Amino acid sequence: MTQPEYRSMGGRTALVTGGSGGIGAATALRLAEAGADVAVTYHGHRQEAEAAASQIRELGRRGVALPADLSEPSAPAELVGRVREEFGALDVLVANAGTGHQLAWDDDELDLDTWDLTMAVNLRAPWLLTRAALPAMISRNFGRVLYVSSVAALNGGIVGPHYAASKAGLHGLMHHLAARVAAHGVTVNTIAPALITGTRFFPGEPAGSRTMPVPIPVGRTGRPEEVADLAVAMLTNAYLTDKVITLDGGLYPS
Repeated sequence: MTQPEYRSMGGRTALVTGGSGGIGAATALRLAEAGADVAVTYHGHRQEAEAAASQIRELGRRGVALPADLSEPSAPAELVGRVREEFGALDVLVANAGTGHQLAWDDDELDLDTWDLTMAVNLRAPWLLTRAALPAMISRNFGRVLYVSSVAALNGGIVGPHYAASKAGLHGLMHHLAARVAAHGVTVNTIAPALITGTRFFPGEPAGSRTMPVPIPVGRTGRPEEVADLAVAMLTNAYLTDKVITLDGGLYPS
């Protein structure tokens, strides 16, 4: 059985930032399985990103791993340019790279440098990536933008105010952009997962829900592949835009 056209990414090109991590790598592979050529980025985890790119190529798609320090203001536009050099176009942007150390609002370690770095990677970089990618998407009447947020943007979370604020900013950015580009065939959405194991934020699987930072109604944590499945479903649906969709095992009712 062939994939329905609306579920296919055949002939499309994608950029997944933070592609060396659990969610990023899983999403990149799902996009390749759907037919897309995929570039993944890394900062300090080259081996994992190269492994993801190799798996993409094993699926018969073009796959590249690109270094990028997204805390640098010039990096996002340069990265979009590199993807266009490699693939000729950029159709799908998944802004997944993020940073955030668990710090309380009154912790002395939550200084201005930490706050600014979190905002630079989690919010400014997605905005600059989108600004660089949108004009060509609009001119071709096709584009998909997906921000990887967190339930922390909705309930404050457990990482800290810097992280929650940066992720909430993605929602405002999405709301502003989505209505302005929808008529040009470009969708802008946000996925907001919580407590996903196999990531650098939460690498291990606790023994049970009572050992988790917060209780999860389904009784377990999520997996990167489950986030990737929902992400690609959102990216292949042309009628879905301006939406925040949570994936959290029932943690945050919405």
